[in-house]
Amino acid sequence: MSNDIRIKKGLDIKLKGEAEKTLEKADSSNFYTLRPEDFHGVIPKLISKVGSKVKAGEPVFYDKSNENVKFVSPVSGEIIEIARGEKRKILAIKLQADKEETYQDYGKFNLEAAKADEVKAHLLASGCWPFVKQRPYDVIANPDKTPKAIFISGYASAPLAADLDFTLKGKEAELQAAVTALGKLTEGKVHVSVGSKSNSPLAGLSGITLHKVSGPHPSGNVGTLINKVDPVNKGEVVWTVAAQDLVIIGELLLTGKFNAERIVALAGSSIEKPRYFITKIGSEVAPIIYNKGIAKKANVRIISGNVLSGKQVKSNGYLDYYSNVITVIPEGDDYELFGWTAPVFNKISTSRALTFSWLNPNKKFDLNTNTNGEHRAFVVTGGYEEVFPLDIYPMQILKACMYKDLDEMEALGMYEVAPEDFALTEFVCVSKQPHQDIIRKGLDVMLKEIG
Repeated sequence: MSNDIRIKKGLDIKLKGEAEKTLEKADSSNFYTLRPEDFHGVIPKLISKVGSKVKAGEPVFYDKSNENVKFVSPVSGEIIEIARGEKRKILAIKLQADKEETYQDYGKFNLEAAKADEVKAHLLASGCWPFVKQRPYDVIANPDKTPKAIFISGYASAPLAADLDFTLKGKEAELQAAVTALGKLTEGKVHVSVGSKSNSPLAGLSGITLHKVSGPHPSGNVGTLINKVDPVNKGEVVWTVAAQDLVIIGELLLTGKFNAERIVALAGSSIEKPRYFITKIGSEVAPIIYNKGIAKKANVRIISGNVLSGKQVKSNGYLDYYSNVITVIPEGDDYELFGWTAPVFNKISTSRALTFSWLNPNKKFDLNTNTNGEHRAFVVTGGYEEVFPLDIYPMQILKACMYKDLDEMEALGMYEVAPEDFALTEFVCVSKQPHQDIIRKGLDVMLKEIG
């Protein structure tokens, strides 16, 4: 028995370069990195130093504010560099991988007999805790608090996102072990969403409350699921886990090994043959893009994640800790004759003024990164509300974040949102305001002042 959730507000951005459902192993990466910036709000305290040998799954650093939250190496090898920035801030820990993988053995875990505290302690010690995030604040979950529910989205609706039905296929045992363990950590329910027409391995799991979602993006966002099922009020906490991270958690519980292997979609109009690759967290992107993907053009933007909320990386950069897609699209740094005054047939817009893409609703577009306008003050158009399905006023909450009115932010529903929930409003914004950055800074102010 499932619950249907139909989303009417939103926008499907149809882009060229969707990954074909073929899978191959990526060329081995010689180097891997752990970047503390991937874990928002974490101040790293090093356990290992340059020259240290580590096994896959062995702790490399921990969170200074909570020593129990450990971050482990995705591979076995040697730490060859600690990159630092201003005030000796740790930017990255670079590892050179061994030719043969060796794992830290955490032992098989007896899920049936285990209590909640034992499950939590095991996930913390083994480095799996960073996969568990919380709302409010969209940060790594505080293990000292108990969530009222846990949410998992098994449906990716973002443009060119990896198909979770495909990437999770054959991982039923790991998924079941992970959700069984997570179910012990809450007195509430484990809510899982899948596409209404999908054939997801998540749908057959026991111990979950299943929701079938339909509608345009952001129907697949976990924030949309939370808002429609059990919104977060003041004093409440919910936890979220990405579907692909369940596999790593489940394998750790079943085998005792932290296997950082991940199926990544290489997508985008600048890729010759978009498809799926088996790689590992923190791997180099170059062996995938240039050895296997064959980028069509030199002037491209590489994004670790989807085009709406991913992080830009350089050609010699590394895969983000939480990403399961690498998107490569043209860089939009060229000049357009007549700019916005010319009729447009090859771009997406929610407005019909000078834009005729609505005449062909199924057309796929080859978009670049050009913002098609300059940054300016907010203009009230009503466009945000058309693509924002949450029961929240987007314009008002953005402004409250900008002038840091904590009472207003609380009243408007700040506790349940994350930056990715505002990716679409940022995309359609005629004022070119950085909505996701505004929300992130607002959440940081609330975390600091309210906690």
